[in-house]
Amino acid sequence: MYHSPQHLPAPVGRLLSLLPAYPGSCLFAAALNRLLVRHLPDDVRAGLAGKRLRLRALDAGIAFDFVWGGRAFAAARRSGDADLSISASLRDFALLAARKEDPDTLFFSRRLVMEGDTELGLLVKNTLDAIEQPLFSLDGLLPRRPGARRAARQGASHG
Repeated sequence: MYHSPQHLPAPVGRLLSLLPAYPGSCLFAAALNRLLVRHLPDDVRAGLAGKRLRLRALDAGIAFDFVWGGRAFAAARRSGDADLSISASLRDFALLAARKEDPDTLFFSRRLVMEGDTELGLLVKNTLDAIEQPLFSLDGLLPRRPGARRAARQGASHG
């Protein structure tokens, strides 16, 4: 069976769609807190206050609902419409997170869809655009080893 290189194979998507939504939202909110929160200026934090966001991976049939609680993101149970829903394939989300694809390019090619509060959508997009390094990488998810920074600095100074 043929599938687009931008989408998961349909059987994998069907399998992932069977996963319960709330635990995935908890894991996603924890990842956002670990990787994104430190990059959020105060005005962005204020703009996110009380807003319900939904990230939908269309090819995987999964969605993560979360809210900004003032100091951190928290998972939200799905209930009605989100203030902002952002939809794309898993691959396109990975490309965005790795800074290998621009959100405007994906949006205008209809590979990224934002629905709901337009002003909130622009706030999220502009905030992500302002972050210079990739958000999601294994380096950001793995705990730092004691002395790893010192060893890296010493290796760089001797090179």
